[in-house]
Amino acid sequence: MLRQFLTERGFSVVCLNGSMDMEERKRVQESFACEARILISTDAGGEGLNLQFCHVVINYDIPWNPMKLEQRIGRVDRIGQAHAVRAVNFVFEGSVEHRVREVLEQKLAIIFEEFGIDKTGDVLDSGQAGRMFDDLYVEAILNPEKVEDSVESVVAGLQEQAREARTTASVLGATEDLEPGEAQRLLTHPLPHWVERMTVSYLKAHGGQAERKNQSWNLTWPDGETYENVVFTGKEAERLPAARRLTLEEPKVRGLAMRLPRFAPGQPVPIVSIPGLSDEVQGVWSLWRIAIATMEWNRRRIMPLFLADNGMVYMPTARHVWDQLLVASTQVRSILDAAVSQVAFAKLQSAAEEHGKPIYEALVQEHRVRIAREREKANYAFAARRRTVERIGLPQVRNYRLNLLAQEERSFQEQLDQKAHAYPEMAPLLVIRVEGGGHE
Repeated sequence: MLRQFLTERGFSVVCLNGSMDMEERKRVQESFACEARILISTDAGGEGLNLQFCHVVINYDIPWNPMKLEQRIGRVDRIGQAHAVRAVNFVFEGSVEHRVREVLEQKLAIIFEEFGIDKTGDVLDSGQAGRMFDDLYVEAILNPEKVEDSVESVVAGLQEQAREARTTASVLGATEDLEPGEAQRLLTHPLPHWVERMTVSYLKAHGGQAERKNQSWNLTWPDGETYENVVFTGKEAERLPAARRLTLEEPKVRGLAMRLPRFAPGQPVPIVSIPGLSDEVQGVWSLWRIAIATMEWNRRRIMPLFLADNGMVYMPTARHVWDQLLVASTQVRSILDAAVSQVAFAKLQSAAEEHGKPIYEALVQEHRVRIAREREKANYAFAARRRTVERIGLPQVRNYRLNLLAQEERSFQEQLDQKAHAYPEMAPLLVIRVEGGGHE
């Protein structure tokens, strides 16, 4: 209807919706960037699009979750935007929806001040929040006279979720001040136990030996090297001062961790319950390594991804699941059928390619900046040497030195061109199906 209305009035229009595959979406985006004046999109365009070449967003159909509105505007209001972004939101004045939005925006402003925009944004963008907003609007339509009470109930739930999100921040996150309680939590983290099980299991499976001696280990590697009186945790090291503590800093142990097999497509996906998660969190969670490799420079990033059963990707929920996996004891209920696992992985891979693209592009940009800086330094150095050679009085010597310098510069530029080639990698590290917290 919108396309017909605008086309009849002389506007060039392209449309995007969830039935399109990645190639079709790419063609629509390219057409909008080059030819069409207006892009009409469903919520399928709410994530993954880079539209900083335009700067006006009109939200014709307002989503109930205010975070989805921010996601839409975020397609335009992003790095590279050269203009002030204008966002126009259509809503019927005097309607129940209008009243809910007015009250909700007032209440959310208070939560933003208390918990910060980032943390509150994570909560609003979660799978749990979507259900809360759906229920809120249904209740407001059925009982319009109780709008403020309904909003109060939802806001109380959001405040509680934000409070929990703040108290269960990832152990991998940055902390400005290392408090005693935080230090103790890191000391009791299960990583040393995982390192111990990985090392002992490897030795037993590959011809080595792992012999327990009271509270320490005697280890014999497959190549014959022996480690005696070995411990893996800080507590054991305190009880046994003469023991050798083995961590991931040990080259042999780090080598084991680097050679751990990745998740393979078709591999059965375990169904897991994670304490601390809402029972409404239903979907497939995965961990991906996104990297680029060059001749002498490697950079990688780790990306969690959560694909809910409704087909939506919730990145904040993905990070929350990761946090819970680090601190909670999970329960494996069963495994998905191999065929179902294959289908789930295919959907995950498509979502990972879309959401991992900005991370990959950032790595590539970082690499290009590094190469450009190295090239600039080299050009300056060669220019300075050339000026020095050009001051030589004897023409034969001067020309000979200049030829040698030119050969050296060509050789260096060729090597730098080879360094500029980056090889991309996107690998799944872990895939599980999450079905809530497993509460009875």
